[in-house]
Amino acid sequence: MNKFNEIYLDLEAAILNQRYKPGDLLPSENTLATTYNVSRETIRKALVLLLESGYIQKQQGKGSIVLDVKRFNFPVSGLTSYKEIQDTQHIKGKTILTKNERQLMPQHIIQQFNLPADTQVHYIERQRQVNGESVILDKDYLLTSIIPEMPDKEAENSLYNYIEHTLGLVIGYAQKEFTVEPITKEDKLLMDLQNDSHVVVVRSSVYLEDTRFFQYTESRHRLDKFRFVDFARRRTP
Repeated sequence: MNKFNEIYLDLEAAILNQRYKPGDLLPSENTLATTYNVSRETIRKALVLLLESGYIQKQQGKGSIVLDVKRFNFPVSGLTSYKEIQDTQHIKGKTILTKNERQLMPQHIIQQFNLPADTQVHYIERQRQVNGESVILDKDYLLTSIIPEMPDKEAENSLYNYIEHTLGLVIGYAQKEFTVEPITKEDKLLMDLQNDSHVVVVRSSVYLEDTRFFQYTESRHRLDKFRFVDFARRRTP
């Protein structure tokens, strides 16, 4: 293994083990070169790997600032359930089902999607806990005309697993909107927000492969626990 790779792995472990905490400055290139008994060029290569992996940010006049790597990644453009994200990113968490009831679709959603005034939905409300703290509040509205039943056990586990594997429906695509909004009384009641004044809100309208609208979701996230990621490639005009 190249020496700069060894240094990268050593510094990565130091960041993950919080020897260097978010906001800390790494030692200077000269100090690191002396510590590891290598050239500054070797240290620069190791720092580039840390930069590309999202562990540090270079800031002119300051040096290498350690970033918060404890946030969980939420894909912006993908259509992925929380359960799938939890499994792939090894998030040790718990879902608490607080509501699962049939009701009329709220008026503002009816107007947005031009739905009949008597549209019936399953309203599902869930708290997502990480390390004992409620950091996400999910609100889902599922059309009963497409999803006739939604058992509590399935709602607590994974809506999409039930819809796809039990009902045999094919989920196609979603349109998403991301906003940062002031916290509400409900947020204060159902989330552990510490001293936060705002939450990240993701609103999604979800469609089956045959283009039928079947789900509206409002997902409210605590600011310090997640980062929303995407991959973008520039295309020449």
